[in-house]
Amino acid sequence: MHLRIRKSAARHPRRLITIGAVLAATVALAGCTAGTSGKTTSAGPLKIGISLSLTGDFSDSGKAAQRGYDLWASDVNKSGGILGRKVQLTIVDDASSPDQVVTNYTTLITQDKVNLVFGPFSSLLTVPSSRVANRYGYAFIESAGGGPTVFAQKLKNLFFVQPAPTTAGGDVFADYILSLPASERPKTAAYAKLDDPFSAPIAANIQKRFEAAGIKTVYDQTYPAETADMTPIISAIAAKNPDVVIGGTQEADAFAQVKAMIQLKFSPKWLYEANGANSPGDFPAAVGLANTAGVFSSADWYADSTVAGSSAFIAAYTAKYGGTAQQIDPTSAEAYSAGMLVQQVAKKTGKVDNATIIKTLHSGTWPTLVGNLSWNQYGAPKGAYLLVQWINNKLTTVYPAKTAQASPLAPKPNWAG
Repeated sequence: MHLRIRKSAARHPRRLITIGAVLAATVALAGCTAGTSGKTTSAGPLKIGISLSLTGDFSDSGKAAQRGYDLWASDVNKSGGILGRKVQLTIVDDASSPDQVVTNYTTLITQDKVNLVFGPFSSLLTVPSSRVANRYGYAFIESAGGGPTVFAQKLKNLFFVQPAPTTAGGDVFADYILSLPASERPKTAAYAKLDDPFSAPIAANIQKRFEAAGIKTVYDQTYPAETADMTPIISAIAAKNPDVVIGGTQEADAFAQVKAMIQLKFSPKWLYEANGANSPGDFPAAVGLANTAGVFSSADWYADSTVAGSSAFIAAYTAKYGGTAQQIDPTSAEAYSAGMLVQQVAKKTGKVDNATIIKTLHSGTWPTLVGNLSWNQYGAPKGAYLLVQWINNKLTTVYPAKTAQASPLAPKPNWAG
């Protein structure tokens, strides 16, 4: 989920969410800040502490989150800050280490005396750091830790800024398939799952629902993370000739699965990859743009997202960092959305303290770039990811129907080769 659950321990893939008009009415990207229109002001800056993986295993995603947070703070401050206070970010490197992230948040809260904190990248780091925040009564708005262990803590200060827990990323694909008339549904399915606590459950959840609906499993294999050559697995799947293939993947193995299918000239009617295929830049670069046609994945934000405010975010991002919309990592939009929640609480209540944030976010629905969010008592989002599909060389929302940009394309076109 990225949905995406991307590149490492994820989310979030790397997501049913109503997206659109509500966000336009509630939040204009540059003007969504509370600015000086709130009930109270303070001369001092609003200090927000964040620990991010700027080095180590999660550094690519950590840096993407940093860009999102920095862009949000810049936009907020251009509009007068929050309740008249300029936002001041303190971002420190945790080197992708659970031990260091605990030290960082303890220091940010007890020594640096930050007013608020935002979360790190990955569930691995979110679990210990959220405990630190809870110990000191801090709200913990976090955009990249949506695994089961996060919510199993039952912390009421935590809010995951994606549409759903990461392991629910494939639910929207199951919803789509099971919405088809029985005569049009796939009859057989194959599952290839990465041995990963975030990727495999996405495919397993789909499998459970498909089998309950009478879609027969003809192949089910879980492979270790070090598997580089997917040809033996895909060859075994091709021999069964299933109607639908479900990949419980991260990026590298998703790309390897597709490359093996191309090589073997095996093209199922439906192909869903949990992650990897939802990367607008990396996926076509890895498999060839012509070979993306018809592949499904899940997402919360992507360059052609129909969410109101997305185009303004893209304009601000590319103006600040360069590049193109297709090169923006969804992690940046998720991090930006974390800031948007603080703005909205301040605008609604005229306050921006931790107790107010925790109490206020536990009621209502909150528009962001990744959809309209609400949570259960332990910070698990109540929505679902979007189903996206590669159509005409770009990711396109195809389900649910009320937010779709196009109808799903099925069967999947044959590989271009």
